[in-house]
Amino acid sequence: MQVKKMYKKALCLILSAAMVFSFAAVASAADADVDYKIKNPYANVDFDTYKAYKADLHSHTTFSDGHDSLPQMTERHYELGFDIYARTDHSTVSYGYLTHDYVPAMKVLGVVKNGVIGGEVLSTEGTAANGKAYTVTKSAAGDEFYAQDGGQAMLSVPFGNEQNGTSFNNAHVNTWFVDYGNGRVGGTSEYESVISKIDSLGGLSVINHPGEYTNARDEVYTADAYNKDDFSYNYKINKFENLLLKYKSCIGIDINSKGDSRTRFDRKLWDIMLVDLIPHGRNVFAIATSDAHNLDIVDSGYTMHYMAENTSENLKKNMQEGAFFAASKYVGNFDELVNLSKELKALGTAEAAALATQLDAIIAQSEIEMAEGDSGQKYEAPEGSARPLFTNVTVDEAEDTIALKADNALVIHWIADGKVIHVGDTIDLDDYSEEIGSYVRAEAYGVGGVVYTQAFALEYDGAPEAQERPFFFDWGIIASAICDTPVRFLLGVLPLDALAALIGGIMKLFA
Repeated sequence: MQVKKMYKKALCLILSAAMVFSFAAVASAADADVDYKIKNPYANVDFDTYKAYKADLHSHTTFSDGHDSLPQMTERHYELGFDIYARTDHSTVSYGYLTHDYVPAMKVLGVVKNGVIGGEVLSTEGTAANGKAYTVTKSAAGDEFYAQDGGQAMLSVPFGNEQNGTSFNNAHVNTWFVDYGNGRVGGTSEYESVISKIDSLGGLSVINHPGEYTNARDEVYTADAYNKDDFSYNYKINKFENLLLKYKSCIGIDINSKGDSRTRFDRKLWDIMLVDLIPHGRNVFAIATSDAHNLDIVDSGYTMHYMAENTSENLKKNMQEGAFFAASKYVGNFDELVNLSKELKALGTAEAAALATQLDAIIAQSEIEMAEGDSGQKYEAPEGSARPLFTNVTVDEAEDTIALKADNALVIHWIADGKVIHVGDTIDLDDYSEEIGSYVRAEAYGVGGVVYTQAFALEYDGAPEAQERPFFFDWGIIASAICDTPVRFLLGVLPLDALAALIGGIMKLFA
C-alpha cells in the first residue's frame, strides 16, 4: 500500500511538472508573437464603393520623340480602356488635349530620333480614326476629359512632362500637376534640380526607368545588378536614396516599363531601397508605365487607382499615399520566371500547368542566350488575356495578417527584404518573424501578366533601425556642367537642322 501511495505521489509530481512546462511553452510561444504595426497604404481606399481607374502615367507623341501624334496616342489609349492618360513628352509640358505646346529644343530631339515632327491636337469635338464621334470637355475644376460616343471619360493628367529631355544618359524624371520644365534642356546625370523645383511648387515626380541610367539593363544575371560591392552601383543607389529622403514629393521609382527589358532588375533596386529607407520612415512607391513612343507598346505597363471619382485632385492624393497598384503584361527577369514556373506546377491546375509550360520554354531559350551574354527572353501576356487585379486589401493588426483578393491571378507572392517568403492570398506575419525586416509587399501573377502592391511598412520591437547615411557627393552636378552647358549654348546659336545633326552624332557615341 505504501509503495502504491509513493507511486501515485510521484506520478502527480511528474504530471504537475509537465503541466508547468506545457504552460511555460505556451507562454513562450505567445511571447514570441510580434506585435506589428502595419502601415497600410490602402487604408483610405474603400474597395466596396470606389472604382478602379486605369492609368498610363508616361507616354510620348510627336511633340518630342514619339512616332505618333497626340490624337493617335489619345485614341489608342482610349480604345485600350484607359481612364487616365498622361502625355509626358520630353521637356514639353502637357496642357491638355487641345493645346499646341511644341518647344523648339524638342523639335531637334524629334528629328534626331525619328525624322518626324508634328504638332497635331484634338478639337472640342470631332471624329476619331475609328469613325466614332469624340468630345473634349472641361470640368468645373478645370480637368480635361476625352470621350467617344458617350463612353468612359479619359482624364488628361495636368502638366505631364518627362524632364531632362536632352540628358545623354537617360537621367529622366517624370513630373505632374505643376507647370514646370517647358523647353528646359540639360539634365545629364543630374536629378535634383528638377525634383527640388517640383517639390517647391507642390507637384509630384518619379525617377524613370532607373535601369537605363544605372546601366543595370546591361547585366545578364540578377545577382550582378545593383550589387553594392560595385562602386558605381553603390554610388547610384545612394544617389537615389538621398533624393527620396530629401523630397517626399518624389514618390519613388519606375519598376516595370515598356517590355521590361531595361527595368527587369529594378524590382531588386526597389527592394534594396525599401530595406534602406523604411527604417528612416520613408516608403518608396513603384509605378509601371508604357513609356510609349509608338502605338504598339501602349498598355504594356500601367497603374490602377481606386478612387471615389476620376479627378486630378483625387489622382494626386492617391499617388501621394501610394494607394495604387503597378501592373504590366511583361516579366523580363529570369529568376522571377524560374520561381514562378515552380509555383505554378505545384498548384496542379490545368491553367497553371499550361502557363508553366510556356514559361519553361522561355526559360530554356533564355539559358542558351544568357550563356552567350545576352539578356534572355521575357514573358508577354497573350493579346486579350485577362489582367490580374487586386480588388481588396484587408489589414488586421490584432491578428498580424494582411489579406488580398485578386481577380485573374494564379499565384500571389509575399516578399520581404527582396525574397519571396510566402505564397498565398493571406500572410500571417507571425509565421515569418525570422524572415521579415521593415516591410512586406505582394505581387500577383496570372496569364495576363503581373500586378504589384506597394510595400506595407512595419513597426515593432526589434525592427531594423535606421542606419547612419554615408557622406554623399553628387558627381552629376559636374557631369551636367560638362555635358549640358555646350548644349544650351548651341541651342542659342545654331540653326535647328545643324544642331539636330550634331546632337545626333553625339547621341550615337553614348548609345
